[in-house]
Amino acid sequence: MLSRNQVKHIHSLKQKKFREIHRQFLAEGSKLVLEILESPHKVMAVYALADWLERNGNILLSKKIPFTEISEGEMERITALSSPSPVLAITEIPATIIFPVAAIHDLLLVLDDIKDPGNLGTIIRIADWFGIESIICSENTVDLYNPKVIQATMGSVVRVRVYYFNLPEFLSSVDPAIKIYGAFPEGENIYSIQLDQRGIILIGSESYGISPEVISKVTDKISIPSYSPATGRDHAESLNASIATAIICSEFRRRNR
Repeated sequence: MLSRNQVKHIHSLKQKKFREIHRQFLAEGSKLVLEILESPHKVMAVYALADWLERNGNILLSKKIPFTEISEGEMERITALSSPSPVLAITEIPATIIFPVAAIHDLLLVLDDIKDPGNLGTIIRIADWFGIESIICSENTVDLYNPKVIQATMGSVVRVRVYYFNLPEFLSSVDPAIKIYGAFPEGENIYSIQLDQRGIILIGSESYGISPEVISKVTDKISIPSYSPATGRDHAESLNASIATAIICSEFRRRNR
């Protein structure tokens, strides 16, 4: 059974201020929690339904992780999801590690003011799929440990490192030999230009694209061409940020296998 203090603490972690104070975040869903349990992340407590504990309780016992069996009604009281999952974990936020700017040897994703939690979480999952180990975010990008971001990563958060920087300063520190590919509607067709094996892929915000103070750092403007018939009728104005990221990453990897 949940205590009042446990409920209060769990709810507090839905807010960035308290995540930073306690250095903890929430993870919900069986796949996500199991991924975190098998990772170096430190799990502080698990709240789960009886059926989930019957299947996975041995993992918690072997790792000596405190857990509490709760009812479906109690899960509905603490969940951050629209549909409650069978398990919720409180996880420690790892210590911040300095990003080795001088050691960019592959593709690096840089996100400029991505606001939608689902987009950031999906982009982390995309990076994991395409073997991109690190993502650099602007200071105004949505918080990595927002419950909706964590949920959307589907466990990829344990394999992809995410850092927050002042982007103009960060990009100014990058080796000039490394190309910075910025996604623009008016950029060059990504399918017809040369793409380096090593480089930075810069994705702008969902509403405003790449910010003016960052544009000057871009060395190559790229675009994903639209194949809508040129009939004058309305068509999609742009692609979702995470979808654009997936297409661009796929083309880089296809070209440089």
